[in-house]
Amino acid sequence: MALRGVWQLQKLVVNYCDWGGSSRGIRAFMEAHLPAFKEKNPHLEVVTELVRGQHPNLKGIYKNHNKRVVCVRNLPPDEILLQASRLRNSLGRKVVKLRTRHVTKRPSVQGTWTTDLKM
Repeated sequence: MALRGVWQLQKLVVNYCDWGGSSRGIRAFMEAHLPAFKEKNPHLEVVTELVRGQHPNLKGIYKNHNKRVVCVRNLPPDEILLQASRLRNSLGRKVVKLRTRHVTKRPSVQGTWTTDLKM
């Protein structure tokens, strides 16, 4: 995703095994979809790494120095393309869990409502 017109994903690393069965889909992805993905995203550096004996994964490195790793074990090439697009479209920020369901700048003066209140 672009933040102020600048794509946040800097580098996409494709790790795969040339022998393992779980890398069958990513090898097909590299033949069929990866060249077109590189052409559509010239701002993105795409690196392929041969890692023998390991399950395949996609690693996204963002401009804010965060990393995201997505396991693509036993996925078909279309699903791997979808995962690569999701990495490209994300901002690379860490996921923050909200403490409450309702977030406001002006909390209620009376306090939050709970079912434990007695009349």
